Amino acid sequence: MGSDLMTNLMPVSAEIFLLVMVCAILVADQLIKQSGRLFTYMLVQLTLLGCSLITVGTHEPGVAYVFNGMVVDDLMSDILKLLTYLSVSMMLVYTRQYLTDRGLFTGEFMALTLFATMGMMVMISANHFLTLYLGLELLSLALYAIVALQRDSAVATEAAMKYFILGALASGLLLYGMSMLYGATGSLHLQAVSQAIASGAADQNLLVFGLVFVVAGLAFKLGAVPFHMWVPDVYHGAPTAMTMLIGSAPKLAAFAFVSRILVEGLQPLMQHWSGMLIILAIGSMALGNITAIAQTNIKRMFAYSTIAHMGFLLLGFISGSIEGYGSSMFYAVVYVLMSLGAFGMIMLLSREGFESDKLDDFKGLNQRSPWLAFMMLLLMFSMAGVPPTVGFYAKFMVLNAVVQAGYIWLAVAAVMFSLIGAFYYLRIVKLMYFDAPETHAPIVVGSDTSLLMTVNGLGVLALGLLPGTLMSVCSVAVQQSLLIGH
Repeated sequence: MGSDLMTNLMPVSAEIFLLVMVCAILVADQLIKQSGRLFTYMLVQLTLLGCSLITVGTHEPGVAYVFNGMVVDDLMSDILKLLTYLSVSMMLVYTRQYLTDRGLFTGEFMALTLFATMGMMVMISANHFLTLYLGLELLSLALYAIVALQRDSAVATEAAMKYFILGALASGLLLYGMSMLYGATGSLHLQAVSQAIASGAADQNLLVFGLVFVVAGLAFKLGAVPFHMWVPDVYHGAPTAMTMLIGSAPKLAAFAFVSRILVEGLQPLMQHWSGMLIILAIGSMALGNITAIAQTNIKRMFAYSTIAHMGFLLLGFISGSIEGYGSSMFYAVVYVLMSLGAFGMIMLLSREGFESDKLDDFKGLNQRSPWLAFMMLLLMFSMAGVPPTVGFYAKFMVLNAVVQAGYIWLAVAAVMFSLIGAFYYLRIVKLMYFDAPETHAPIVVGSDTSLLMTVNGLGVLALGLLPGTLMSVCSVAVQQSLLIGH
């Protein structure tokens, strides 16, 4: 019995450690004076480091199913978890000064961030509809609370309300779809669902009905058209630090969520769901890229660009090949890296009492700080998909997978929308290098933040020049993890 318990607990030891540490941090935070928040911050960073060490230490080759197959421990989950810890840690470094200036650098923010991280970890390792849903709700509830953390801001409260109501609706859709799939197949285990569909034992009409609801729920969580309404409002309304959290690490968990449900659980229904994803992808790329051009607020612009990027992410799933799934994972990782840098830059230019969220705030940045302007240039080039940055390679790999699957028209459409999208990224470069600055206020940057921004910007360039390692890691992870049940 003891050995059985240990076998079950080993793969989730990082989650257990995180939960214990959140409780400890909440207690410790009550005992610390407001000025000693740095101690709480260091504790959170050490917690993330501890989770990383545990995840690496408990990694076993192969795929392990524990808790009666409800949780899976495989290469893909371990890699995605490590990347999640890294991106949450980077987010905390970027946001510290910004939150301190606004009186939001509190123990509640740290605890909610860690709860959100835990939700992502559960989503990444889930192998059962209930575990998937549990992880999703843990992440979502933490994010709703984080958006509303700035209580005296009417805009943030409104954004939180919209996010909460639409999020609850989407969760309902997803749950309804899952219940239908359960009714059709008699199981909540992803592999058992897949086998029931493949054997033809399941009721086909009920399956397709359930699938439509599940895909709608997934599309909402990704922010794909036509379930994108919450993205611009939440990105714009939430304080930039909260926007950064929503726009970065959860995209890794969303990739895992979509791949677990569609690729592992509903692979036999691929001819049905790939058609739906094509509509979602084209709609997202079209609306995201075209609407972003009209924005004057940079956070809203990034919100629409996120919608377009999620369209690109879905292209890899449409191809239905290992290369496609691998390129989607690569795209998710690259997107998170670019997103962290871009929102980090908005926060670096903000100061107490001033939000740098208008496009005009970037005017003449090259004259105020040539190095920061160059970092932003690399990030914008990467988001636009300009070689030799990594964004170009990520787009190229996804398009390559789609072409190999025979959807040449889809690849052509994606390239066209990408060209439209290049306009609003390059406009920021034009503002930074060719316009006169509106203010000459000094840009005060902490040494840790400026070092991270440098690593972030140059990382986008380095990964673009040498993308092979990361791409092969993603391919191997997907190959070992996603097809094991088939």
